[in-house]
Amino acid sequence: MAIVINLDVMMAKRKCRLKDLAEAIGITEANISILKNGKAKAIRFATLESICDYLQCQPGDILEYKQEDES
Repeated sequence: MAIVINLDVMMAKRKCRLKDLAEAIGITEANISILKNGKAKAIRFATLESICDYLQCQPGDILEYKQEDES
């Protein structure tokens, strides 16, 4: 996958628990976990905006593009 999710890193930097983030942005802990573990296929801009607002970060702090090797 070329898009890397760094939500767990940002949550650790902000000392934020999964439960706290889920409650603050109004989605389930299971959905945050799916996103955090890189298993999500999509994210709504409204959800991304809420995460960034709560964690006081930019989308680029959470989402990263890494070019895949052509081996």
